[in-house]
Amino acid sequence: MDEMDRRLIGALRHNARASLSELASLLGLTRATVRTRLAKLQDRGDILGFSVVMKEDGLTDPVRGLMMIAIEGRGTDRIIRQLGGMPELRRVYSTNGRWDVIVEIGTATLEELDSVLARVRRLDGVTASETSLLLSTRKAS
Repeated sequence: MDEMDRRLIGALRHNARASLSELASLLGLTRATVRTRLAKLQDRGDILGFSVVMKEDGLTDPVRGLMMIAIEGRGTDRIIRQLGGMPELRRVYSTNGRWDVIVEIGTATLEELDSVLARVRRLDGVTASETSLLLSTRKAS
């Protein structure tokens, strides 16, 4: 699975009902390329099916955290696009102050979280980061 496959999966996690045209536009690919990639992901068993994600489903990740990210220069838009393709990132926020972007991460294990943190830190243009684990939810809307 390459970076484009991860971005495609990220887009599907955001909206599993997105059309091939919407996905192609979002990813900068042709509809035929998106269709081929989807078919390969399904044939290999990487994608087992498509489902509805409910609001409360986002709260079920056993390991959750917030990662604050500093980005050098004008790379914010590019990095946000790359972050959008990472399926473990539940939300990506732009912000002000010391940090340029804050991401909400959800994984099944600490090892998976560590892997995600390493992938984000390796993105060209990420200059610093700080991560806080979410231990418990005290109030949910």
